[in-house]
Amino acid sequence: MDTLQREGDELEWKESARWVKFEEKVEEGGERWSKPHVSTLSLHSLFELRTCLQSGTVLLDLESYSLPQIVDDIIERQIEEGMISPELREKISFVLLRKHRHQTKKPIHRSLADIGKSSSSTNRNVGPRGGPGLGPVTNFNRSTEDLRMKQQPLKNKFMKKIPRDAEASNVLVGEVDFLNKPFVAFVRLAQATTLGGLTEVPVPTRFLFILLGPQGKAKSYNEIGRAIATLMVDDLFSDVAYKARDREDLIAGIDEFLDEVIVLPPGEWDPKIRIEPPKKVPSADKRKSVFSLNELGQMNGTAGGGGGLAEDEEMPVQHELGEELAFTGRFCGGLYLDIKRKLPWIPSDFYEGFHIQSISAVLFIYLGCITNAITFGGLLGDATDNYQGVMESFLGTALAGSVFCLFGGQPLIILSSTGPILIFEKLLFEFSKNNGIDYMELRLWIGMHSCLQCFILVATDASYIIKYMTRFTEEGFSSLISFIFISDAIKKMVGAFKYYPINTDFKPDYVTTYKCECLAPDPKSLFFSSLILFFFFCVWHQLRKLISDFSIFMSIMTFVGLDMLMGLKTPKLIVPTEFKPTRPDRGWLVMPFGKNPWWVYLASFVPALLVTILIFMDQQISAVIVNRKENKLKKGCGYHLDLFWVGILMATCSFLGLPWYVAATVISIAHIDSLRMESESSAPGEQPQFLGVREQRVTGILVFVLTGVSIFLAPVLKFIPMPVLYGVFLYMGVASLSGIQFWDRIKLYMMPSKHQPDYTYLRHVPLRRVHLFTLIQITCLAVLWVLKSTFLAIIFPVMVNAVKYSHLQHSFA
Repeated sequence: MDTLQREGDELEWKESARWVKFEEKVEEGGERWSKPHVSTLSLHSLFELRTCLQSGTVLLDLESYSLPQIVDDIIERQIEEGMISPELREKISFVLLRKHRHQTKKPIHRSLADIGKSSSSTNRNVGPRGGPGLGPVTNFNRSTEDLRMKQQPLKNKFMKKIPRDAEASNVLVGEVDFLNKPFVAFVRLAQATTLGGLTEVPVPTRFLFILLGPQGKAKSYNEIGRAIATLMVDDLFSDVAYKARDREDLIAGIDEFLDEVIVLPPGEWDPKIRIEPPKKVPSADKRKSVFSLNELGQMNGTAGGGGGLAEDEEMPVQHELGEELAFTGRFCGGLYLDIKRKLPWIPSDFYEGFHIQSISAVLFIYLGCITNAITFGGLLGDATDNYQGVMESFLGTALAGSVFCLFGGQPLIILSSTGPILIFEKLLFEFSKNNGIDYMELRLWIGMHSCLQCFILVATDASYIIKYMTRFTEEGFSSLISFIFISDAIKKMVGAFKYYPINTDFKPDYVTTYKCECLAPDPKSLFFSSLILFFFFCVWHQLRKLISDFSIFMSIMTFVGLDMLMGLKTPKLIVPTEFKPTRPDRGWLVMPFGKNPWWVYLASFVPALLVTILIFMDQQISAVIVNRKENKLKKGCGYHLDLFWVGILMATCSFLGLPWYVAATVISIAHIDSLRMESESSAPGEQPQFLGVREQRVTGILVFVLTGVSIFLAPVLKFIPMPVLYGVFLYMGVASLSGIQFWDRIKLYMMPSKHQPDYTYLRHVPLRRVHLFTLIQITCLAVLWVLKSTFLAIIFPVMVNAVKYSHLQHSFA
């Protein structure tokens, strides 16, 4: 919006405000733009605008391609309709064709330089009229070409905030001394045209609103200009303006806007206060129907939390999943539909992975996977007397993960070993040892039976039962895994106290002699390791603002470099350097016959059933969490296809004596978060819009290929301190809690009611009921936490399945 101002003896149009989505004003000092804020309009200005459109000139689809031509057409129309006298033609045309001076925010270093220049040149620069410093200023204002040259880099920066193919609406308001009534015109060009220096940036103009009036009402004219500018960035009115056939359509658009206007009482609100842009605004589709009185009351909050719903809100609904989990009733019907659904996306699954963001995702998830592989490999080695160790864990992770990402239905899922599987392996090994049964052969048959059972589940569309899983169960499962990651990271750091003990009785004053000798591990290493862990966790967010997608990897590299610089003997990552089984007396292939009685081959069906339930529940619950609608996945799911390949990998890993793998919830969520896409151009003040996830197979395949070749990267990986990897675990656990409503409701216990966020469910559900619901979830989570730490962990999936029958009738949406 440009306002008419007098600069010396000359008139000029000076930019006073602009709207991309929210309003930005030129501050009173004239040196910078204000922060974007929500436009607050007076109701009177909207009615005056309505009157202006009723009585002024409205030209729709005007065939003009330059500002002088547009001005001539407007004046000609007003003369024809008797609104102005022909004698005013030259004066109005002269005013409307004055030059336009745009406000451009200066960089800080330029602003400081300008301050220095202005202070040093106060007594040297004398303008034509003798005033101090007017020479350079006058030259700056009158030389339009120089102004454009200086502002070009800043304009290009502002252009990034404007959506592609955007069109401009220009508003010109001002007061003159030769009019006795307002001169008003609303113009829509037939074709968007770039009108020289009329706009701040080279955006074609589609609409033009002009208001010139008698002197003495500048504030009123300015408010009318703000009103039409605000209307033009409103989605619904903008649509009306583009499609309007006559004046009445525009007025009807204003009336519809007035139907939705919320009035703030003047005695309870200071108009000078600028309202911060909201994080989310209602979509145009939800605003198309006029608000009812009940809806307006609910928007402002009704007592007791009852009543109707605002248009932008939704009441809790039953857990919804897509057609992927529909029961077909045909043999392998779900598997067939999964394959049919995924085939068209195969080319894009690969070429969409070639993006700079994929590199950061690969590096981040790779470090998480090798940490997991080393952790579970070491635990498996202890539990199975090294029949499965770190080497088997690395090889199994690489094989299972890469095959699943290459052929699976949801390649964003990351496969990994899990705690319940570890407990099962430990119990199975002890049972085999105590009963004289060969562990590896028994395990092979269990894996084969489990594979067969997975095929049966796939063929009968058994995965459809997952659609009965509610938010209650999802959040409990996801939160539990997140807490496990957090607790494991902390426990491993606490475990460092055993290797780096602290001498609490040490007193420096008692030291009388100094000598050089071999000492136990230095306690300083423990403190430094702790600092690495917690500083990594705290610093990643600040680095993310600077380095965006590579923040986490750069955080890791920063602390690896710091560790090398300090030279302390912190615990380092240990990777196998030779490609051979951990246990020397076993090979890479397990024979199915020869060591156990024949009945073992049949009896193994029973423990295999337990493993199948474990695999089925872990895999499908994790898949539901990954595929939920909040992630805006567009390529569809593949629950049956995922389970099919997990079954094949069960048999393959059993033959090779490798660990069993299933979807890892936390690492999969971290994988999705590292591939999030946001809008590149967003209006000033508008939050970047989440567009979805970069769905592809390349990152997963590369992660697991790198995991497989890690034995050849041992000379490089040995420099990574383990506390950094524990920090990765801690970050994954905490990051996966964000966005979980269960975690938000836990925090409500520690907030006074007046400080609680304006969650939708708090408007409609009594707080005591919310707390009761959360308490039940906490109790169920505590039971699962106790189970996962005991031999009962093998019934963990059964308990998770039972949890969904223990919740209240409706989850909170």
